[in-house]
Amino acid sequence: MSRIVFFCIPAHGHTNPTLGVVRELALRGHQVRYYSYDAFREKIEQAGAEFVSCDKYDITQQMSRPESGPGAAQRKPGTALQAPDSQDAARIGKDLAFSTKLLVDTTLALDDMVCRDMALFRPDCIVADSMAVWGKAVALKLGIPFVSSTTTFAFNQYSAKIMKQSFREMTNMLLSMPKINRELKRLRDVGYPIKSILDILQNDNQTNTIVYTSPEFQPCADTFSDRYAFVGPSIRPPSFRIKKEKSRLVYISMGTVNNNLPKFYRNCISALGGTDIQVIMSVGSCLDTRKLGSLPENISIFESVDQIAVLSAADAFLSHCGMNSVSESLYYQVPLIMHPLTSEQKGVAARTAQLGAGLLLKKESPAQIRRAVDYMLSNPSYRKNAAKISDSFKRCGGAKSAADKILKACAV
Repeated sequence: MSRIVFFCIPAHGHTNPTLGVVRELALRGHQVRYYSYDAFREKIEQAGAEFVSCDKYDITQQMSRPESGPGAAQRKPGTALQAPDSQDAARIGKDLAFSTKLLVDTTLALDDMVCRDMALFRPDCIVADSMAVWGKAVALKLGIPFVSSTTTFAFNQYSAKIMKQSFREMTNMLLSMPKINRELKRLRDVGYPIKSILDILQNDNQTNTIVYTSPEFQPCADTFSDRYAFVGPSIRPPSFRIKKEKSRLVYISMGTVNNNLPKFYRNCISALGGTDIQVIMSVGSCLDTRKLGSLPENISIFESVDQIAVLSAADAFLSHCGMNSVSESLYYQVPLIMHPLTSEQKGVAARTAQLGAGLLLKKESPAQIRRAVDYMLSNPSYRKNAAKISDSFKRCGGAKSAADKILKACAV
């Protein structure tokens, strides 16, 4: 029996793909310990892992406070945390310096506890989300075999070309590099071998890596070494069936982070209200839905939905293009109308459009939304291309291949 440790960031899109792998390892009789956050405890324990809470070391510990000022950088590990506000949450994925600070703060806060735990538990392998840099850092620091869990596209100099950044984004990144380098020095000062931001962002060909997509969907898959296992997305079956009230169903969701977008939702209602299309919108808990006004009979709005259940019945998905959402949509052969908000989402959208399974929403006006929906629903090529990608997902080895990869690393 092997002892395996998982680390992840507090995000559904990064946690959910790992749960099938945890379940597979547990069913094979291996001991799995999963370091995560209380909101994910139930699903992690249901997958068969021992759950360890990291809430008091939460990645959001700086999100409701300014980046500078008294106590910002000097806060002691393990101190009480504040809940993030929506403006700070929206900065993640858009502000690299801010995100780097959060990752470094969390790594340093977890350092003593994790190093102590690893010495006692003596894991055969550490599996860490590519953004949970504390997992990779402690594996390097303690000499424990490591596997990277990549829930977005694998990133190298070739695949990066699809993540085209605007001149403004490039300028902002260059201007933020001194801040980023200062944060990374804090890691090096306590023994973490992190040389540059690329050690966090880029996948290297020497690291065992699980990527939750297919080689066909991954940009430039042939440029990655055999250390990479493209296992396909980990998608559960729908827990129930959505009743379609009209012949066509459009699902609208902008994810769980940057989703406080009342103007966008009002535009969707204006565009699709009173049509012969059933619309299901998931808008999150930050938005007061009363501000959206009275709803036409064909539109339903919820704080959250069972996305798998909705996608199993949908004809199109208007999405922010988070990797998890896109993978779930394409798995169920649902083409996408794409409205990405961050660089990562823009890269996923670009690849989806390149393969003919999605259509970029150029403007979020009611007229443009209506035009995009009508065009997609009247062009079957989008669904056919989505089906091709779905087939590529299903040809991958899934959770079993991911488990095999991890156990091979344990045996080294």
